[in-house]
Amino acid sequence: MNSERTRFYRDKLNGKILGVCAGIADYTGVDVLWVRLGTVVFTLSTGFGIPLYIILALLADKKPAHLYSDQQEQRFWQGVRQSPSRTAKQVRAQMRDIDRRLAEVEAYYVSNNPRLSAEIERLR
Repeated sequence: MNSERTRFYRDKLNGKILGVCAGIADYTGVDVLWVRLGTVVFTLSTGFGIPLYIILALLADKKPAHLYSDQQEQRFWQGVRQSPSRTAKQVRAQMRDIDRRLAEVEAYYVSNNPRLSAEIERLR
């Protein structure tokens, strides 16, 4: 796995204070509003929220600007972090689909082009 995309980062760009809650939201794929509400409830119920927030802010690196090229890539890597085996199954399914479609294209062109068909058979 690419460790840069599977690490936890502070998301200062989308954050309100130090970007810890936005980083947790990016890492888990949960909406940042729910992470912030959970942080407030955790802080009010235990009192450890603020020190934990500060510790995470000091330990975590800032999120690199080049981490994701688009939203689809961001969702993919969130899925990898949440369930690597499910993501691997999805990728295998996509590759099988691509392989099936390529076989259909090959069959179409080979069946309509006898010279190409003969050349492919000669290579086998």
